Amino acid sequence: MDLFEYQGKQLFAGHGVPIQQGKVATTPDEAAAVAAEFIAAGKSGVVIKAQVKAGGRGKAGGVKFAHDPDEARAKAGQILGMDIKGHTVHAVLVAEAIDIAEEYYLSFLIDRADRSFLSMCSVEGGVEIEEVARTKPQALARIPVNPLTGVDAAKAAQIVAAGGLPEKARPGAAALAERLWDVFTAEDATLVEINPLVLTEDGNVIALDAKVSLDDNAAFRHNFGQFADPEAADPIEARAKAKHLNYVKLDGQVGIIGNGAGLVMSTLDVVAYAGEEFGGIRPANFLDIGGGASAEVMANGLEIVLSDPSVATVLVNVFGGITSCDAVANGIVSAIGMLQSRGEEVRLPIVVRLDGNNAAEGRRILETAAIPVVEQVGTMDDAARRAAELAAAATTGA
Repeated sequence: MDLFEYQGKQLFAGHGVPIQQGKVATTPDEAAAVAAEFIAAGKSGVVIKAQVKAGGRGKAGGVKFAHDPDEARAKAGQILGMDIKGHTVHAVLVAEAIDIAEEYYLSFLIDRADRSFLSMCSVEGGVEIEEVARTKPQALARIPVNPLTGVDAAKAAQIVAAGGLPEKARPGAAALAERLWDVFTAEDATLVEINPLVLTEDGNVIALDAKVSLDDNAAFRHNFGQFADPEAADPIEARAKAKHLNYVKLDGQVGIIGNGAGLVMSTLDVVAYAGEEFGGIRPANFLDIGGGASAEVMANGLEIVLSDPSVATVLVNVFGGITSCDAVANGIVSAIGMLQSRGEEVRLPIVVRLDGNNAAEGRRILETAAIPVVEQVGTMDDAARRAAELAAAATTGA
């Protein structure tokens, strides 16, 4: 789960990371009111920042300075509703103006290549860090962090020194790095990034920005629901999540249902390969009903996939182990019956491949049900090809 800047700063502040103060506004008038508060407190102005989960806000015109409440109102009006890299701006962060002396970069992240943790630090902050890594790799220090010992004062000092930060900034930056590590570990993050980390004219080091990605697998330990973004959530993914289904929306035409992440991933590949023969037909989703899926879970999965208007055909690919193929077959029959009882007639073809535990009984159940839209195919490759063929016919009108 990626957070907005203001949400990341809330986490930072909760762990003692010094941040640029600000408040969220969703209308120009709200932005003017926040600006008035800061200016009344003696600030020289405010910065209006688009709240989107994308980089390059400044280049896109999503970050603007305002000297007074009227200007803040006007600038917020320009930013709200903007499209930045496909993200619509629904809110802005109105933040206090800061007298910046220098800008740096600091982050902690999971290093998947080494299966460990990594800190990155650079004196080249305030610009796209990918560009620094490409053009000045020597300016971006990469410091491994031992998960068992973490980041203490000595390690934090090592990190900021390796990043080339000047002596005047190192004590404040090191103290901040220790607290940022607390955010990373305590909140089960996969990334915490500050770009820029700034040294102010009065000698303080603070986080001017915040980029945070949290590990969804740790949600049971936290209240991640407070960071939900209903505006950005795909409605089908939201309904699938409510039914406790492991579903990801993709851009293709063949709805995929399988049991086990490995089998589903393989099915995506096989469908994409088979779809090349039929004009580039692609998978429409990832949906893993799990290793011990019941008929109810199967029915829920089929209902979700059939609700996607981009789906032209469905492929159910199940290898029964813990999952029993007769339960899957009963789920298919139940789902179609349930939808039809609600007046939602199922017209899309459903290609089914069952193998493994109770496969013969599962096939018999489907044969006995004699559902016109259900077609059984014996192998995974043949099922993928048939699903792609039917999807191509539906999309081209052939």
